[in-house]
Amino acid sequence: METHQHPEDKYYFITDEERCKGCGLCIEFCPKDCLGFSDEINEKGWRVAKMHRMKDCIKCYMCERMCPDFAIYVNEVESAEKAET
Repeated sequence: METHQHPEDKYYFITDEERCKGCGLCIEFCPKDCLGFSDEINEKGWRVAKMHRMKDCIKCYMCERMCPDFAIYVNEVESAEKAET
């Protein structure tokens, strides 16, 4: 899993690379163009979605809502460190 902390510590973004099939729906529907495809390939042979511009993310949840495989999560805790404990 890949985790990205928002610069203002308001929330963080998680991509489950093993669940992602690289359909691109999250990328297509992101209103701020924050997501893109990774250069790496997961175990299933897909180029997965990846956060490229976390500072521009407005927490609209479109990526999470559009993902048919539940591979993207936006979490509203104050920091990733607190979420892991």
